[in-house]
Amino acid sequence: MPKGPQTPPPPTVPTAIKSREEAKLGDGTEVATFASGCFWGTEHLFNKYYSHLPQWKIEVGYTGGRDDAKDPSYQQVCSGNTQHAEAVRLHYQKGAVGYGELVEFFYRTHDPTTLNSQGPDRGTQYRSAIFYHTPEQLATAKAVTAEVQDKYLKDRKIVTEISPAAKWWTAEEYHQKYLDNNPGGYECPTHRMYW
Repeated sequence: MPKGPQTPPPPTVPTAIKSREEAKLGDGTEVATFASGCFWGTEHLFNKYYSHLPQWKIEVGYTGGRDDAKDPSYQQVCSGNTQHAEAVRLHYQKGAVGYGELVEFFYRTHDPTTLNSQGPDRGTQYRSAIFYHTPEQLATAKAVTAEVQDKYLKDRKIVTEISPAAKWWTAEEYHQKYLDNNPGGYECPTHRMYW
């Protein structure tokens, strides 16, 4: 029988993700779009861990709203009337990272089990959502979601919306890189690493 404290086993990473070792750089860029509550914290976390990727660009904006709600302002989105989500749109060199890894990172950095809310933030604009751009992204999003549910959230149901990418509206300039430009600014307490 071993003596002393035991080191817990490392967390199991979903097998549906494509590891960096398997990723092969290709021509062009890929796009991924996620919503996980207040977009300031979502942007900050993705930028912190992925800004080293070639051709990296991230922006915050609004998507997934009513078709007749054109070019919404932050105030309109916050009212809930446009039904848009606060979201981030990532651009990176094709093959620089597996889409499954980004989906898994999205899940591990917020609470995907609360409907239309994150922490104290309430409303449809704060919903958890994956907006897929290709059939391959849809298949990967579903596979990673199922594994995250099974491995990390057995007792709590994931309520993340998985929908086709819709019209994107870039948010006002003062929202871009908000936490970089305003250190100590508001960040939803659910935006942290969970595993």
